[in-house]
Amino acid sequence: MKLQPINNFSDFMSAYSWQERLRSKVRDSAVASLSLFKRIPRKDNWIRFPYYHHVFNDERESFARQLKYMKNFGDFISLDDAIEMLESDSSIQGRYFCITFDDGFKNCATNAVPILINHNAPASFFLPTKYIGSASGEALDFWLPTRVSVEFLNWEDCREMMRSGMSFGAHTVSHRLLIDLSDTEVEKELRDSKEHIERELQIPCQHFCCPVGQPDIDFFTNRDPEIARRLGYRSFLTTRRGSASRKPKPMLLERDHVIAGWSNHQLRYFFSS
Repeated sequence: MKLQPINNFSDFMSAYSWQERLRSKVRDSAVASLSLFKRIPRKDNWIRFPYYHHVFNDERESFARQLKYMKNFGDFISLDDAIEMLESDSSIQGRYFCITFDDGFKNCATNAVPILINHNAPASFFLPTKYIGSASGEALDFWLPTRVSVEFLNWEDCREMMRSGMSFGAHTVSHRLLIDLSDTEVEKELRDSKEHIERELQIPCQHFCCPVGQPDIDFFTNRDPEIARRLGYRSFLTTRRGSASRKPKPMLLERDHVIAGWSNHQLRYFFSS
């Protein structure tokens, strides 16, 4: 039976156990205390890569606040521009935020994009192509222990987002963990998703984001980035947190997970390192 798609983060969180929800509140309180001693560097040169999964209806106001907060510390740039900087022999000059979204949720189009446009912030969206255009009510069973339904983008949504200055990359076909797959299976996931995006959107698909994305836990660092490179990708994005003290590597790109409903102290804490 099809589930009714959820539209609010509060409903999304209800899929978690009360222990996990309590743990989240305790963690938030701890980060709030630790953030008092943190500062986002204003004079150093860096690129940070905040990444999201969703902007639900009850997260729109806080997402706009987060973008406004980031603009106090750096400029927004596209993923293509960020990779070009990282591929250059020159050092980074300035401070930048490059925003990405994983998983291809419908609320990226309905909620995130209008706010991104309002703040002149380009973003890249990574698509698990099996789910794009799936019927409303598709169960999101690759994320949570309890099944919930989240509506996904369709290809016309993606085309409209492109017309608004957004870009797209591959997130495999089926969102399977690469570490569980053979070399041949990894290559097929990366190739098929790339070709599907290129066929539907008529663009080169040059960036790949690894599902879940922890190095040598969810993918093999000595295998999968090289497969991606061989297939023509310019970047391989992970979920390991980044650091302002070192220049990121395009084929093992570190990013900072952000939830659109977080308070500014969360951003200050995670962007300060």
